[in-house]
Amino acid sequence: MPATVPLARTKAEIFDDLVLDTVEQLERRYAKELAGVEFAVEDVPPELNVYDSDVLEDGEVPLARLLPGRPGRQELPPRIVLYRRPLEFRAMDREDLADLVHDVIIEQVANLLGVDPDELS
Repeated sequence: MPATVPLARTKAEIFDDLVLDTVEQLERRYAKELAGVEFAVEDVPPELNVYDSDVLEDGEVPLARLLPGRPGRQELPPRIVLYRRPLEFRAMDREDLADLVHDVIIEQVANLLGVDPDELS
């Protein structure tokens, strides 16, 4: 669709839909385990000199980050952040991007839950 047509979707909206599709599938199967987990999308990763083990990287480029949360007085829920532009750059087409987004979310959720990614697929 041309960008001037109201039905046209931006790359960011399409990416958000891909994330939502995977998250909804996981939440149907693991509602209890994922209760309170936040999923977010940022265009690019923040500039840091060194990334911790909570970052899923391709080479030296971050694709996603798991922020495990912090219980206690100032409670912060667990959060999984996907970086849209690096993921889009690695995908050859929309189907490839959907697979990549799915795989990255599965990897991060498995890391959060302390299970093998194959158990979630």
